[in-house]
Amino acid sequence: MASKAASSCRLVFCLLISAAVLRPGLGWYTVNSAYGDTIVMPCRLSVPQNLMFGKWKYEKPDGSPVFIAFRSSTKKSVQYDDVPEYKDRLNLSENYTLSISNAKISDEKRFVCMLVTEDNVFEAPTVVKVFKQPSKPEIVSKAPFLETEQLKKLGECVSKDSYPDGNITWYRNGKVLQPLEGAVVIIFKKQMDPVTQLYIMTSSLEYKTTKADIQMPFTCSVTYYGPSGQKTVYSEQAVFDIYYPTEQVTIQVLPSKNAIKEGDNITLKCLGNGNPPPEEFLFYLPGQPEGIRSSNTYTLADVRRNATGDYKCSLIDKKSMIASTAITVHYLDLSLNPSGEVTKQIGDALPVSCTISASRNATVVWMKDNIRLRSSPSFSSLHYQDAGNYVCETALQEVEGLKKRESLTLIVEGKPQIKMTKKTDPSGLSKTIICHVEGFPKPAIQWTITGSGSVINQAKESPYINGRYYSKIIISPEENVTLTCTAENQLERTVNSLNVSAISIPEHDEADEISDENKEKVNDQAKLIVGIVVGLLLAALVAGVVYWLYMKKSKTASKHVNKDLGNLEENKKLEENNHKTEA
Repeated sequence: MASKAASSCRLVFCLLISAAVLRPGLGWYTVNSAYGDTIVMPCRLSVPQNLMFGKWKYEKPDGSPVFIAFRSSTKKSVQYDDVPEYKDRLNLSENYTLSISNAKISDEKRFVCMLVTEDNVFEAPTVVKVFKQPSKPEIVSKAPFLETEQLKKLGECVSKDSYPDGNITWYRNGKVLQPLEGAVVIIFKKQMDPVTQLYIMTSSLEYKTTKADIQMPFTCSVTYYGPSGQKTVYSEQAVFDIYYPTEQVTIQVLPSKNAIKEGDNITLKCLGNGNPPPEEFLFYLPGQPEGIRSSNTYTLADVRRNATGDYKCSLIDKKSMIASTAITVHYLDLSLNPSGEVTKQIGDALPVSCTISASRNATVVWMKDNIRLRSSPSFSSLHYQDAGNYVCETALQEVEGLKKRESLTLIVEGKPQIKMTKKTDPSGLSKTIICHVEGFPKPAIQWTITGSGSVINQAKESPYINGRYYSKIIISPEENVTLTCTAENQLERTVNSLNVSAISIPEHDEADEISDENKEKVNDQAKLIVGIVVGLLLAALVAGVVYWLYMKKSKTASKHVNKDLGNLEENKKLEENNHKTEA
């Protein structure tokens, strides 16, 4: 029995050795697995009835076998060979399916399932392919800026931990960048990690930019093969700062140059359209051929009208690139003659002039005692009502805050002038004596009576308006009396008297003085009456003309009617004669 077992064992060994050469069984079969997953390889052989055991092996590059797992058909026991790289990673099921956990790149081998009987060995080979998805590509080592018309390294696109290696593509605004001599240079390289056997792929891009690349996004992608086929992963967009030289210079004026007035501060601002913009400029002031070097702003304080002119700025290193602007410093002068406080005598002439000098047409307004006048004042003969506070005000409407005003305080003085009137009450029991006074400063009025009689109501005064007012007393004299009215101001003392008969003696009354206000009312009424009369005369004249035209037309029409009637009568006579002839 021992001899028979030994010969059987020798037979199995020979069969296993010969199987490495003969390899009868099924064709090749491929299992794709993702890196880190579990590789599952079915045996793909039908289990024979006289099976002794099953084994798995893999083949080295030189073709020599390495056994890794054994399972007896009778004892149902599993044994794993001492292969360090597969320690604790193998599992052989009852149907001889082999699983390898935590798939690695080194697992890419040709594995063989072997089912052994007493007289034969059956094999089913399986090829394992392991794939590792690369990391999302990233643009690194990015240039801080790119300069137009210069070939410069834009950056590197890096994708790591790929198996097998992939391919990197660059894009500008979503379109593929192809190598172009002197404009687009792409250098691709890959490197394998000796431990993990994973690839690191790097693609550097050198690019010649133009102004069209401003705000243009650049991206890259990595294309790789996975268990389910080809896939592509894209990087995030990268936008680069594009440097380009200044091609145009502009100059600005702050505040707006349409509203600059004397006393303002002017700030000139020079701008270049390059990137980065120029930081220094030359500023040229009117009448100064040499430029003033400054930052992009230059300030002139408290400008005067002589600052009007052309202002320019240019680049420091390229003076031919220049910009200019015209500035007008608006001004407004007002001269009032006379001005301040002026004292004149009543009846004097006083010419008044308000002279304006301005950078453009200005509006002029006259005010008297805060009331707007229709025209400028002019005095050929001063009256008390001409006194007051006059203001001449001018402004430039287009320039905010540019206003000027001067004032004239006119005082009209006059010595006291007196006129006395008397009036008998309709009842005949009293008489009213009025003392009308005119003068400035306001004269003080004082009454004295010579003769007998009682003063019924003494010294009632009216308001003082335009240098005039009156004082009146009511008396009932028993005999003829004389009343004296005294008016006095700083200029003179004036006295006037009036004889008044006794209350029992009738006498002619004198009309009251008409006040300026009443005079104006009378004048207005007279003007109204004259206007009405003139209107009536014009209406009558128009009516007369219309009537004359009507009559003339009527006569002409009558003549035509008579003529027509005559023709009718002649025609009738001719017809009668014709009838007689025929008879």
